[in-house]
Amino acid sequence: MTTRDDATALERDSSTALPARPTMQDVADRVGMSRQLVSIVLRGAPGASEASKDRILAAARELGYHPDDSARMLRRRHSGQIGVLFTMRQPFEVDLVEALYRRAGDYGFSLALSTMGSARSQETALAELMRQRIEALIVLDAGDSDNEQVPLPTGVPALLLGGPNSAAAHDRVTLENGAGLELAVSHLTNLGHERIAYLGPQSGPNAADRLHGYLAAMATRAFPARVIESDFTEAGGHRAATEILQELDSPQGPTALVCVNDHCAIGALQTLVRAGVRVPEDVSVIGFDDSSAAALPFVRLTSVRPDPDHMAQLALEAVRARLDQPASELSVSRVTPTLSVRDSTAAPR
Repeated sequence: MTTRDDATALERDSSTALPARPTMQDVADRVGMSRQLVSIVLRGAPGASEASKDRILAAARELGYHPDDSARMLRRRHSGQIGVLFTMRQPFEVDLVEALYRRAGDYGFSLALSTMGSARSQETALAELMRQRIEALIVLDAGDSDNEQVPLPTGVPALLLGGPNSAAAHDRVTLENGAGLELAVSHLTNLGHERIAYLGPQSGPNAADRLHGYLAAMATRAFPARVIESDFTEAGGHRAATEILQELDSPQGPTALVCVNDHCAIGALQTLVRAGVRVPEDVSVIGFDDSSAAALPFVRLTSVRPDPDHMAQLALEAVRARLDQPASELSVSRVTPTLSVRDSTAAPR
C-alpha cells in the first residue's frame, strides 16, 4: 500500500529525473513521417526530398537528437576507434593527446581514451579500451614509465608514441632525446657556460636517454659533467636546486642547469629565485617538453620542444598504414626536437 509520503517521494523523484535521450522515433513523431525516412535523412543517404530533409533536420536540432555512434559501430565492419593509453603524469602527454584529437578526424578516426595511475593499473585501463571495440592502440610513453616492457594486447596493432628508441615489436614514433640535450648544451656553451649541471633521474626510458644525451654532449666538449638526482616533478627540482644553492658562489659551482623536463626546471627555478638567486643573471635554467607552463609570462623558460603536432601526425599516419596493410614491416619514425629560447638563459656573469 502506497502512503501519502511514498507518493510525494515518487512525485519528487520523477520531477528531478534526467530527461530521456531523444531517439530517431521521437524525431519521426515530431514531423509526422516514418522512422525509415528519418533514418535516411539523418544518415545522409539519398531518397528524401529537400523539404523533408529541412523539416527532419530542424526537428532533430529542436529535440537535441544526436546519433548513437556505438550502435552504428556495431553495424559496421570497422569501428574507426583508436584507443589511447596514457598517464597524464607529464604535461607533454596531455599535449600529445590534444594533438591526436586535433588530427584524428583527418584520418577517419575517433579516439577512446584510458588513463593509468597509482589507483588504476595498466591492465584495467587496457581492458576498458578493448571493450570499446578499438581497431588499434596508441600507447604514450612520454615520461618515466616503461610501457614497452608491459604486455600489450595481441588482438589489435599497437604503436608506442613519445618514447626513446627501443627494440619493441611495435610501430613507434620516437623522440630523439639525445639530440634535444645536445641542443640545450650547445645553446649554453655558445653563451659561454662550461659548468653545466643536469637535474633528473637515472632510470626510465626517456629519463635514461636524456641523461645519456647530456653526458655525451658534455664529453664531446671535454667539460666536467655533474648529475644531481631529481624526479620529473617540481618537488624534485626543488630538492635538487636546494642541494646546489651553497655551491653557486664557489669556483666549482654550476652556472647553468639542464633539467629532465619543465616540471623539474620550474621547481628548480622557483627555488633559486626564492633564495635570492637571479635567473638567468646568476644561473641559467633549461627545461624539456616546452609545455604551456614554460611560455607563461612570469616563467619564460627556455625549453627543448618535441613538437607534439608532428608526432601525432606521424603516429596516426602509421596507424592508418598498419590497418591498411597489416603484414607490412614495422614503422619507426624519429622526431628531432627544436629549442625554444626564452628569458631563463643568458651568458654567465
